[in-house]
Amino acid sequence: MQPADRRLARAKTNKLGTGSDQLAPSWMLWDIRERVAEALLNDGYWYTYDLSLPHKHFYDIVGKMEERLSNHPKVKRVSGLGHLGDGNLHLNVTTKEFDQEVFGLIEPFVFEWTSKLRGSVSAEHGIGFTKTKFIHFSKFHGSLNLMRGIKKMMDPKGILNPYKVLP
Repeated sequence: MQPADRRLARAKTNKLGTGSDQLAPSWMLWDIRERVAEALLNDGYWYTYDLSLPHKHFYDIVGKMEERLSNHPKVKRVSGLGHLGDGNLHLNVTTKEFDQEVFGLIEPFVFEWTSKLRGSVSAEHGIGFTKTKFIHFSKFHGSLNLMRGIKKMMDPKGILNPYKVLP
């Protein structure tokens, strides 16, 4: 392991965090990671958030959400998994079925908390269609204007990545 890798390995992640610098164990870990979504869906409804957070606070949102939802009888599980190298965390909350009250306890809290840490509310998978109203938690008005200008300059007819949203 290189010195930077050692620092990352010692960084605060979660209680069960693991990693590998060997090819075979890395593939096994990736296989497990790919099956997490399937396992969470067994709980019923799955609220999932793709966040980017500073390493210092990488897993803190999971604890905050556990505290916030701990007394709600419909919440089955709060968990997180991610990529420590780029600070990308997938926050997951499950209930038997969609519950508006649980949803209201999660959003916009998760976006506000991420914004306070100067993280991104949409890291690895883009802003999508459902989170456009929350992009201001991660991007300033000037940044959005710049992105719109670049998009217009590079794609004046809107044919690249059509139907995608840049609020």
